[in-house]
Amino acid sequence: MIIFDAVAPAVEESKEYVNGLDTLWVLLGAMLVFWMQPGFALVEAGMTRAKNAANILMKNFCDFMAGTILYWILGFSLMYGAGSAWFGWEGFFFIGEDSNVPAECTFIFQTVFCATAATIVSGAMAERTKFSMYLVYSMLISAFIYPIEGHWSWGGGWLSEMGFHDFAGSTVVHLCGGALALAGALVLGPRIGKYDKNKNSRAIPGHSLMLCALGVFCLWVGWFGFNPCSTVAATGYANAVSMSHVFVTTNMAAAVGGMVALLYTWIVDGKPSLSMVCNGVLAGLVGITAGCDCVEIWASFVIGAVTSLIMCISVNVIDKVFKIDDPVGAVSVHGVGGFVGTILAGVFCNPAVDGVECSIGVQALGAFAVAGFAFVCGMIIFLGIKYTVGLRVEERIEEEGLDIYEHGELCYN
Repeated sequence: MIIFDAVAPAVEESKEYVNGLDTLWVLLGAMLVFWMQPGFALVEAGMTRAKNAANILMKNFCDFMAGTILYWILGFSLMYGAGSAWFGWEGFFFIGEDSNVPAECTFIFQTVFCATAATIVSGAMAERTKFSMYLVYSMLISAFIYPIEGHWSWGGGWLSEMGFHDFAGSTVVHLCGGALALAGALVLGPRIGKYDKNKNSRAIPGHSLMLCALGVFCLWVGWFGFNPCSTVAATGYANAVSMSHVFVTTNMAAAVGGMVALLYTWIVDGKPSLSMVCNGVLAGLVGITAGCDCVEIWASFVIGAVTSLIMCISVNVIDKVFKIDDPVGAVSVHGVGGFVGTILAGVFCNPAVDGVECSIGVQALGAFAVAGFAFVCGMIIFLGIKYTVGLRVEERIEEEGLDIYEHGELCYN
């Protein structure tokens, strides 16, 4: 009873400025962004082989479970706590203050974003990574890497002070995850049979394009929480206009991204590819995320088209030129797409749309800084694991499938 008496004045004071509709809007966004987690799981499982499906699904569960705990213990404080221009340091086990929404509302919204950054990495390292070691680096991403670089842009850090603009995470979430994915794929090496003795690339088809396509639809829906709900307010005319505009630009870039991938594969390969259309939609979504609030509709069309086109080219270059095995195209979709989208936000930003001003130079600096930080951290972690306890499963386990050996059960019987 004493506890309730002690907190009652603070609760009454909070009622003066906490807005119920804003709170509902942000919590709805958190639910939609969480819905992206099964979307990623389905995309990754569908684009890989059936013998590894349970392993893929388990990793996506663990990204969110472990990420939730570690972001609560440490990550949120590093990202949003008062501190230096480089990282926050103001207590552990969740700190925050009420604003237009309760502090806990802000916390859960940021938690689901953290889990998204971590799960991007699993696709590029699929079908050959030890599950125990996956847990180690996934936890390090949620506890340290994502929160520190996130503080630079969203927590009042040095990039924020320079005017860097990343509305919902083209760089903070997707480029960070894509750079980590590149480091992981490099350290792991290609899957057995991916390249022949002459280093020619061989296709290793996924076991279910239906699951992959369903996952992309889930992600498309989830992105309507990822981007529009990042306004973190729904009341008032200005917020109503802003979130409506973000809905339109987000959807436009996704649709155009899918169409560009369709046309690219039809012209280059002779047939329109469903798997590349799926990645084209995702590339468009990743690309528009930085500037969805501050670019005009026609510019979102251009951003979706350019990001998807560069993604299509990147997939072939990474696979056939650099010989990097990325089973789901995570590096191209999230890494390259996030980088391109961040730069294009500086190119097409129109202050008349949402009052935002950003320069190409600052956008480029932010993208390079986050990518470099995440890549170097990833290389240190992955190489450290590789040369101590081992990062990759044994050859026999990889050939027969991770499901039965790593988890003792099959996804399909």
